[in-house]
Amino acid sequence: MIRGWYTGASGMNAQQNRLDAISNNLANVDTAGYKRDITVSKSFPELVLRRTNLDGVYKTPFGSADAAPIIGKLGLGVETNENYTDFTQGSFRQTSANTDIAFAGEGFFVLETPYGERYTRDGNFIVGKEGILESKDGYPVLGESGRILVNDDSFTVNEDGIIYSKEDNELIDRFKVVRFDNERYLKKMGGNLYSANDISGDAHIAEGTERPRFLQGYMETSNVNVVNEMVQMIEVNRAYEANQKTVTSEDSMMGTLWSRTAIYK
Repeated sequence: MIRGWYTGASGMNAQQNRLDAISNNLANVDTAGYKRDITVSKSFPELVLRRTNLDGVYKTPFGSADAAPIIGKLGLGVETNENYTDFTQGSFRQTSANTDIAFAGEGFFVLETPYGERYTRDGNFIVGKEGILESKDGYPVLGESGRILVNDDSFTVNEDGIIYSKEDNELIDRFKVVRFDNERYLKKMGGNLYSANDISGDAHIAEGTERPRFLQGYMETSNVNVVNEMVQMIEVNRAYEANQKTVTSEDSMMGTLWSRTAIYK
């Protein structure tokens, strides 16, 4: 019976982790460039059940074997295996603002932060007081020559991410776009930012066919599908309730066992 408590509780914990990820996805459905989180669960090793009244062994040419026939398997619960980010391309929304930049394809903008370089898909930029192109949180956007100095929003961006001044068509810089060997394992840092780690690999500048196509005056929306997330939330709630009832039933049986044991004792 105690095993039933742990099995039900492990299922509740796994569903709670799924619910946290789904809630975070729904909360960021309108966040530019947001990528949804997916929770993957795995079961603990199963226990093979045999008939207890047929215990014994029998001899074989290779040694001995159990005489009790297998009647099935017993699951021992589930746990959260990993949370990973789905980097599927989001749709584009036209804003007509020169500082809004999106790109079609894989890759990340690079921001300069107090903690080092951080990466984002959010191209909803602004021009700072010093004429530097910045994120909404005030982090400078990096080009291949460093910070991008545009002075105002009178600039154009071609499909390769090269920035020109609008007045004299002078070359300003080219957006620094990076890729990773295992982008799926980038770590979310909050504020729609990512950082690299040993599993994702170090960032390398995207060139050639790896470089995405830039779109000025557009913003990439999140890749969260509200309907799918709501359906998954309903599934999670039902699974959580089922595991909760399992724990309640096990507790009721344990109470009955103890009360009858006390009577016969």
